[in-house]
Amino acid sequence: MPRYEQFRLPDAGEGLTEAEIVEWKVAVGDTVAVNQPIVDVETAKSLVELPSPFAGVVTELLVPEGTTVDVGTPIITVDTRPGDAPEDGPSAEPAAGDAPAAQPAGQPTAQPTAQPTAQATQGQQGQQGQSDQGDDAGSGAVLVGYGVVGQSATRRPRRAPEQEAPEQPAPQQASPQQAAPQQSTRPTSQPSAQPAQQPTASGAGLEGSRGKGVLAKPPVRKLAKDLGVDLATVQPTGPGGIVTREDVLARAQQNEGRTLATYAGDDQPWLASGVVTDDGRTTRVPVKSVRRRTAEAMVASAFTAPHVSVFHTVDVTKTMRLVARLRQDREFADVRVTPLLIAAKALLLAVRRHPEINASWLDETQEIAYKHYVNLGIAAQTPRGLVVPNIKDAHRLGLHDLAVAIADLTATARAGRTTPTDMADGTITITNVGVFGIDTGTPILNPGESAILAFGAIREQPWVHKGKIKKRQVTQLALSFDHRLVDGGLGSRFLADVAAVLEDPGQALVWG
Repeated sequence: MPRYEQFRLPDAGEGLTEAEIVEWKVAVGDTVAVNQPIVDVETAKSLVELPSPFAGVVTELLVPEGTTVDVGTPIITVDTRPGDAPEDGPSAEPAAGDAPAAQPAGQPTAQPTAQPTAQATQGQQGQQGQSDQGDDAGSGAVLVGYGVVGQSATRRPRRAPEQEAPEQPAPQQASPQQAAPQQSTRPTSQPSAQPAQQPTASGAGLEGSRGKGVLAKPPVRKLAKDLGVDLATVQPTGPGGIVTREDVLARAQQNEGRTLATYAGDDQPWLASGVVTDDGRTTRVPVKSVRRRTAEAMVASAFTAPHVSVFHTVDVTKTMRLVARLRQDREFADVRVTPLLIAAKALLLAVRRHPEINASWLDETQEIAYKHYVNLGIAAQTPRGLVVPNIKDAHRLGLHDLAVAIADLTATARAGRTTPTDMADGTITITNVGVFGIDTGTPILNPGESAILAFGAIREQPWVHKGKIKKRQVTQLALSFDHRLVDGGLGSRFLADVAAVLEDPGQALVWG
């Protein structure tokens, strides 16, 4: 008889109370050995690979990927005796929804149910006896690093046919010579017994274990899983409300980003557990495990929104030469070219190289919203105060169009005509403190954003260039970021990339 063992999530030696199921390394039907790695879980401190304490066949994955569960929760079921006859095999009692067996003429159909019940009871007792004496001789349930697992075997309960099949009046009894002895002790389902799960004519083989209430055939469900499509979000067009292959493909196309700052083909592990919005422009990722603990630690610090600032002093002599050259270019004759234009382009290239910095922390839902677009905010001082309008989808603009957008944004702000829409949905901001003669600063984040760049005044200063002290054009950059979702390493690499483009604008051709 099969023997089903459940593996419970252990405390990985860190005194933790919960962990997130990151990736299953096995699937239902796979054969596993003792100490074979079966799942990766993420704790508050690290990513841990858990080995199997059992040898056998995987029958059920109890917790889906991306779910956080408490220590001690069953996460997988393994049949440690897969070679034995299954409980629901040909020798088992028929379920209420099975087709009735053919009966000889005059065969009595109503038989006492006491004998099958007694047989089931004897089978349970025999199974229990095997379980009691086979704990150590079975699969060797020793989990490396966690000691011996002292769990008792659990069995799936049998369905009692006498409880599911409706009682029918017994037909006229036949003579004893006409009765078949080998069938006289088996209960027979009546043709009028309704199956437990009646398939529709157009949906035979439909499954409901994933996406409850959604009708879809197994190949369609597999396609949805491969494409990362949640069937619950698909609008069915098939007969009887069945989700078709075309429905899944259409939904997958809607989920794809549209000319965005980050692309579906890129390796973006921070998006793996997220849900893409209907317009494809945002991925919402639940805040879990390491990121949640980091956020809690940062929020508990001196700032309500924990700001961190890093600084970089840059030789921008080549950038100033480029600005002078563009001012003489006929292509840019209709716009005013400033160093801010090159700084904005450098920031957009850095976002492309580090797209995870282009995000928002959603405290109310405990999520991080990674933006697949860049609405570049430009802090503008006006007579009515400081406003931060943003250039919508700035990542799509070439250098000339970006110059036009900056000029229009600045003129609108100074005229006092900036609308709430112009200031909504910003993703990252530049504040040009250099126009006030300020070298640098520690700017405060614009609400809903994770980073802001301060662009300081450009001054002639002595600078060591090619081993000699020369007069060079130098500026200072400062980047403030939200430490709940941007670590120091990420912020530093981002600022270094901005500085690299300003130091040598030709680098933009390499990265562009």
